[in-house]
Amino acid sequence: MRSGVRLGVDVGTARIGVARCDFHGMLATPVETVKRGAGDLARIAELATEYEALEIVVGLPLALSGRETASTGDARLFARELAGVQPAPVRMVDERLSTVSANSALRASGRNAKNSRSVVDQVAAVIILQHALDFERSAQTPPGDVVNPHEGS
Repeated sequence: MRSGVRLGVDVGTARIGVARCDFHGMLATPVETVKRGAGDLARIAELATEYEALEIVVGLPLALSGRETASTGDARLFARELAGVQPAPVRMVDERLSTVSANSALRASGRNAKNSRSVVDQVAAVIILQHALDFERSAQTPPGDVVNPHEGS
């Protein structure tokens, strides 16, 4: 397992959940929810610098069948743009059911959807990052695929 802080990112149409892990890559924790739009890439790059991130893990939303959806293309574009504005590598990892899992976890803790909108994005980012960490620990290889900022341009 590589040492170093990683950021986890859950890209939504209105908000972006951000999580981080400890230096040893054991546990993912929520950081913040970034409003989608002007300045979002800069804010995430700023967080990567602040935490001295080894890499950024962006969730790749796929349908349960594994097919791409409208959200898949948006997440890929966001990841490419992010990879172009900051030095840490950006990886994309399968995030199927992360938001569903996040909503379930929040409901189980007594929170409802209305008072959890901004938190659910952070929890989804935690789930994405924790899955990536667990994968790397068990497979002894980094998760997902590195994003090339020039691909698809």
